[in-house]
Amino acid sequence: ACICEKNKRVTNCRLESGKCRCDSIGSGFTVDCSTLTSKCLLMKAEVVGSKSGRREKPKDAFEDTDGLYDPECENSGDFKAKQCNGTTCWCVNTAGVRRTDKHDADLKCNQLVRTMWIIIEMKHAERNTPLNAESLKKFFMDTITSRYQLDGRYIASVLYEKPYITIDLKQNSTAKSFGGVDIADVAYYFEKDVKGQSIFHNSAGLNVSIDNEPVKLERTVVYYVDEIAPEFSMRSLTPGVIAVIVVIVIAIVAAVVVLVLTKRRKGKYVKAEVKEMNEMHRGLNA
Repeated sequence: ACICEKNKRVTNCRLESGKCRCDSIGSGFTVDCSTLTSKCLLMKAEVVGSKSGRREKPKDAFEDTDGLYDPECENSGDFKAKQCNGTTCWCVNTAGVRRTDKHDADLKCNQLVRTMWIIIEMKHAERNTPLNAESLKKFFMDTITSRYQLDGRYIASVLYEKPYITIDLKQNSTAKSFGGVDIADVAYYFEKDVKGQSIFHNSAGLNVSIDNEPVKLERTVVYYVDEIAPEFSMRSLTPGVIAVIVVIVIAIVAAVVVLVLTKRRKGKYVKAEVKEMNEMHRGLNA
């Protein structure tokens, strides 16, 4: 017997060739405890745990209506491109996030679209003085490379604009090496750590400490950018749906968002300029 330090949602742990291997709850797939478990298998285990009553329902589960579902996983642990709940189906990206409208079972998802860029945006509690930007960057760089085992070359940036902390993870299809850690799995582990629902064995979560000073995070939002833009119909994106997408933290955005504003001027309409996504979400936070 052995302990799976990086995943407590497992059973039947044993030593094989010097490595701790366990069966993932819900799927029975064997996982290697020396690295992160895929997000698909973790979500499946979480759904089974919720149904059996073995774990407390997360306090924000009601809001996260599109985030948690019982996924279909490939033998590799990757999400299947097509996911269904009864007769309702949709296509997902490599992070398991819905990227199309919901349809009937005849829906075709020709490929699993790669999530190449993940933006993790956090807001810390009100404080009189700003944090030291270099110390903050070092903390998150060290945490992501050591705790989540992600190669540092995939951490594109760690930015601090009081009170917002933004981490950019970038990893395209060619950069993702076989057996390497995926940025989608890192983001999932990170999100659970921040919420105090850590997947690691005997861990309550992530304690953010900058220059030996504890830092309280009030809000964390994750944005996903795919190699191919999502396929939502305009009629389905009502203001209510858009608001829900943002609130539940599973906001899906294209690499470049075109914002068209119109206003009447002498009987004509004038189009506004194209803004990149980073400018937009920082502008909304201002």
